[in-house]
Amino acid sequence: MFSIELFIVSALKALVEIAGMALLAQGVVGLFSGKSRQDNFVYRLLQIVTSPVLKAVRKITPKIIADNHIGLVSFFLLFWLWVALIAAKAYVCGAQHLACGPN
Repeated sequence: MFSIELFIVSALKALVEIAGMALLAQGVVGLFSGKSRQDNFVYRLLQIVTSPVLKAVRKITPKIIADNHIGLVSFFLLFWLWVALIAAKAYVCGAQHLACGPN
């Protein structure tokens, strides 16, 4: 049985997971690269992937939050969005009596 609601929630959850893992990877690469991180190809590639998330979080956060902390704030916002999407997926599965797996 196909459920459009389950598909939408699962697709959003996958996008949040990709963005979160890219932010985490960018942080690890930046940590190991040090001051020369802008010269690192992998870091710049991850920067392209994460820039839409960082720009969106910068727009919704107050200006008192420093630009240095936007990556951390983005990661935590994505984490809580991921938790909310897990709950939404469980709700959709329960409401429509679907046999959804643990993912």
